[in-house]
Amino acid sequence: MMRFALAVFIGFALFLNVEVSAQESKKADRILIFSLTTSFRHKSIKEGIIAIKKLAAENNFEVDTSENAAAFTQENLNKYKTLVFLNPTGSNVFSDEQKQALKSYINNGGGLLGIHAATDFCFEWEWYGRMIGAFFTNHPKVQQAKLISLRPKDKLMKGMPENWLHTDEWYNFKTFNKDVTVLVKVDETSYQGGTMNNEHPIVWYHKFEGGRVFYTGLGHTPEAYSNPLFLKQLLNGLKWTMRK
Repeated sequence: MMRFALAVFIGFALFLNVEVSAQESKKADRILIFSLTTSFRHKSIKEGIIAIKKLAAENNFEVDTSENAAAFTQENLNKYKTLVFLNPTGSNVFSDEQKQALKSYINNGGGLLGIHAATDFCFEWEWYGRMIGAFFTNHPKVQQAKLISLRPKDKLMKGMPENWLHTDEWYNFKTFNKDVTVLVKVDETSYQGGTMNNEHPIVWYHKFEGGRVFYTGLGHTPEAYSNPLFLKQLLNGLKWTMRK
């Protein structure tokens, strides 16, 4: 009888261990928020980190943060399902080895979500510009504008309206990668300071050299990170770049 009870106990313990291991496996997905600034620093970075951590807690993934280019080694980046470039700024930030680590990460199927100033970054690196989709050139003052969905049935627009109003800092872009899929444009007739002949992409994505890249030009203001539509957009992008 004691042997039977012991066998039951061991079996139950093994079952619990399997359950715990399965739960740990489900929680293993991690993302890295990178927000290094060597030029202009957005006040909204703090709110952005808080908001993305909240999305992570609600959707069963974990978050690390860094403002150190030394985090860009192949070994370290391989820990992450997606990198989030949250308003980084500056040029000549990465060494050649760090650039190669990021390139290898993307080539090996990694994901990257760029927010706002991710296009105001690494201007010297032509590969980065093609990967993120464009480089920033200038912007008018923060103001409200109309956003128009160009692909309302795209899975990455799930839960998003076809048109809506949003207040932000509207980047004009140069060296735009026409191979990206544009999801949303900003209507230049609805605000002052657009310079792209009303063909003004603001949210896009593409599969790039083995990886997945999603970019939104929204996210300048701290208030954006409590806006349900913007948070929905970020979550859609995160899930897609994480291959969820």
